[in-house]
Amino acid sequence: MAVSIKSEREIELMREAGKLLAKTHLELEKALHAGMTTKAIDRICEEIIRSYGCIPSFLNYNGFPASVCVSVNDEVVHGIPTDSRRLKEGDIVSLDTGLIYKGYQSDAARTYGIGEISKEAEQLIAVTKQSFFEGMKYAKPGNHLNDIGKAIQCYCERYGYGVVRDLVGHGIGTEMHEAPEIPNFDMGKKGIRLRPGMTLAIEPMINMGRYDVEWMDDDWTVVTADGSLSAHYENTILITGGEPEILSL
Repeated sequence: MAVSIKSEREIELMREAGKLLAKTHLELEKALHAGMTTKAIDRICEEIIRSYGCIPSFLNYNGFPASVCVSVNDEVVHGIPTDSRRLKEGDIVSLDTGLIYKGYQSDAARTYGIGEISKEAEQLIAVTKQSFFEGMKYAKPGNHLNDIGKAIQCYCERYGYGVVRDLVGHGIGTEMHEAPEIPNFDMGKKGIRLRPGMTLAIEPMINMGRYDVEWMDDDWTVVTADGSLSAHYENTILITGGEPEILSL
């Protein structure tokens, strides 16, 4: 499947979608506290997105029942918010959400600590975030897709972390998931050549232990196979003529 090159008009719409999603994440971060249910996070997220006149893109996507994936501690991605799960002091929580603005999508994820967290958890969150920016150094025209994933993997493995293999980033535009798939690890082949106008969702998912993951019985929630903590950091980006533009920051 061909990778779509966005027009100036499309890029403007995706820029606005990204700005609104960045604001959504800032609001969600402010709302987080020990004792709140993961369902409460979902309600706040949907409210914020709709207040901007946008559509929560995750809600009912392939049957997903919420506007935000709330993944706690050893949950890697796609945690389903519930009224029974409460955040506790010392937890880490990954929030992955997206919105549609005038038909165009933005997708981003962040991992936060709840209250005082361990030094190890702090480092995992910081390294996961920085690995995204290590990948961004290669998100330039003329480079190849694999350059991004290879940089992310090299950086994280220096810390002894596991880079998830079973889930990858993706192209994005009028659809949440477009070509190409974007691994966060060295595929052993170059992949496509990057060109200006490509819009991509780059999303390192990094485990404190091994990279292996398992799916829970709900068929959505992905957890680390060894029970170790996991962190997630994602932005929607634009390949330009020079440095990449991060649309969801």
